[in-house]
Amino acid sequence: MSATTQSPTAVDSRTPSKAQRLLGDRRLPVAVTALLFLVMYAGGLARYQYYGFAEPQVFLNLFIDNSYLLVAAVGVTFVILSGGIDLSVGSVIGFTTMLTAWLVERVGLPLLVVIPIALAVGAFGGFLMGYVIHNFEIQPFIVTLAGLFLFRGLCLVISKESISISDPGVSDMAQAQVSLGMGFLSIGAVVSLVVLAVAFYVLHYTRFGRRVYAIGGNEQSALLMGLPQGGTKIAVYTVSGFCSALAGLLFTLYIQSGDPLHATGMELDAIAAVVIGGTLLTGGSGYVLGTLFGVLVLGLIKSLIQFEGTLSSWWTKIATGVLLCAFILIQRLMTTRKKA
Repeated sequence: MSATTQSPTAVDSRTPSKAQRLLGDRRLPVAVTALLFLVMYAGGLARYQYYGFAEPQVFLNLFIDNSYLLVAAVGVTFVILSGGIDLSVGSVIGFTTMLTAWLVERVGLPLLVVIPIALAVGAFGGFLMGYVIHNFEIQPFIVTLAGLFLFRGLCLVISKESISISDPGVSDMAQAQVSLGMGFLSIGAVVSLVVLAVAFYVLHYTRFGRRVYAIGGNEQSALLMGLPQGGTKIAVYTVSGFCSALAGLLFTLYIQSGDPLHATGMELDAIAAVVIGGTLLTGGSGYVLGTLFGVLVLGLIKSLIQFEGTLSSWWTKIATGVLLCAFILIQRLMTTRKKA
């Protein structure tokens, strides 16, 4: 009788509580980020409703002003999902602005010829880093840190001074608008949303996307399953390099110049957006839509500070640091519950 009465208790003790199920849900960080964005936006509406914050264009400007960061963060999402890291993003963006400005202004090439050249250089740089990481078994932190210094140094090889772009084709493309009735989006914003949609499809509906999640979740298990580990690792860094170069082109359109110091530290903003968006730094869990909300949260912080008018821009970094620590704590709780 005693054994019979104890068995339901043993079963109940193994049944996870609601809190455990909630912390174990992979969608929790994305939901928290989306809720945070909505709360912040509602707070901005309440505080700055008489200062034009409620205008639809203010919301659309979040996509316009952060289009290059969104594209860069999408590339970083691929890398982090696979269990890696890419510190070369900002330098590749800065190098792309310098290369584009130099080819357009000094060499005289049309922008439509420069675009594929810049994208090919960025993708090739990512490919090389992925190749070294896989074949020489060197930590991604070290290899991409070397890539950071390499591309930033190449910026100075092109020119030590800023190169302004006066080409009318660049100006026309930069000022082009896509009307939405209630407002407009720039070409850069439209491109970033297209990249986001393509990344969402690739990660969730293709074999390559499943390989990225599998390798990031458990590399040894993926190896035993016979997944092409090396090719996938190289591919995600190639994607990141391509996205960084594309982000550099969008940043060039946004600022219409090239400078050796452009995008310094932007790799940290991209990584922060990905982590705030709910992607685990250990890899294997996350959503590219979460990255979108992470970028929007960072962009909204900047907008709120601008509307406030009395705060220094450094408060953006402070707020980002606080949010990053909070979301890393959530990730820690989630991974601890899974192990338990």
